[in-house]
Amino acid sequence: MKNFAGAPGTWTGLILRMAQCLFSVGSIASMTTTKTFFNFTAFCYLIASMGLQVIWSFGLAVMDVYALSKKKVLHNSILLGLFAVGDWVTATLSLAAAASSAGITVLYFGDLGGCNLGEECTKYQMAVALAFLSWITVATSSLIMFWLVAAG
Repeated sequence: MKNFAGAPGTWTGLILRMAQCLFSVGSIASMTTTKTFFNFTAFCYLIASMGLQVIWSFGLAVMDVYALSKKKVLHNSILLGLFAVGDWVTATLSLAAAASSAGITVLYFGDLGGCNLGEECTKYQMAVALAFLSWITVATSSLIMFWLVAAG
């Protein structure tokens, strides 16, 4: 099996997983500190998707820490297949949630002549930006997993 940067059980893999987790937590925190997010289905979906992303990324980060501390290689083909499918699913959900929330945000800021909710609008934009950053990192991880499975 090839050893790509970002593979499970490597320092770069751990950094990718921690970045996914932090961006997702930041998106959730930014969105939930508003008072009216629950009025928009896309924003509720963003929170649900980012919550799943936090659970998935944190679990894999814990596995990376374990592998690094025990100096084990996580290149089992079944395990890599599970990681690849999980990354693909969470990447798809994250992109859908970020894009739908961005659509609602653009609707309020651009098409309806500005957002009249004040500070909440900035928090919506921050949550969407962090969701896209989370998606970029999970998309990178899913490509690395695909390469590892294909090289296997």
